[in-house]
Amino acid sequence: MTKINIQIRATESEDFNKIMRVEERAFGYVKEAELTAGLLKDNTAEPVLSLLAFNGKEAIGHILFTRVYLNEMDDKQPLMHILAPLAVIPEYQKQGVGGLLIKEGLRLLAEWGTELVFVLGHMDYYPKFGFIPDAKKIGFPAPYPIPAEFANAWMVQSLNPEGFIIDKGNVICSNELNKPEHWRE
Repeated sequence: MTKINIQIRATESEDFNKIMRVEERAFGYVKEAELTAGLLKDNTAEPVLSLLAFNGKEAIGHILFTRVYLNEMDDKQPLMHILAPLAVIPEYQKQGVGGLLIKEGLRLLAEWGTELVFVLGHMDYYPKFGFIPDAKKIGFPAPYPIPAEFANAWMVQSLNPEGFIIDKGNVICSNELNKPEHWRE
C-alpha cells in the first residue's frame, strides 16, 4: 500500500467538477453526484459544509453536510446538519479517508455552533465517529419512515458539550434531500 498524504479543505465554486468526479467514481453511478449537485444549489440547505480530501493534487474524497430543521419547533431553530453523502474513490477506500473527512467536518460544525448532526448510513461505520443509532428512539424521527430492520441506520450525534438539550421533533431536510426517493434503498 502506497503512503498517502491527505489534505482536507473546504470546497470552492471551481471545485464542482472535482466533486462530481469523486461522487461518480465512489458510487459507480450518477445518483449521488446528482443529489450532491442539487444540494449545492439548494438555498434551503444552507449553511452547507462541503469538504474535499486530496492526495497531492488528486481529489479522492468528498463529504457534504446540509442544514436540517425540526418540524415541531418555532422560529428559534437550533443549527443542525445532516451528513449526506460521504464519497471516497475506490482505490482510496478503507484507508481512513472517510474518517478524516467526518472528523474534520464534525470539528468545523462544532465551531459553527451546530447542535446535532444526523446521518442515514452504515450501522457498523458511523458509530465509530460518535453517531448514536436509532435517532427516532431518542426523539428525532427521520423525514420518511425507516423500516424497523434499518432503524439503527438513522443516527444522530450531539456536538453540544451538554448533550441532547434541544427539543425533540421530526427532522426536515432541505428541499432537495426531503424527497422520498432519498429515503429508501
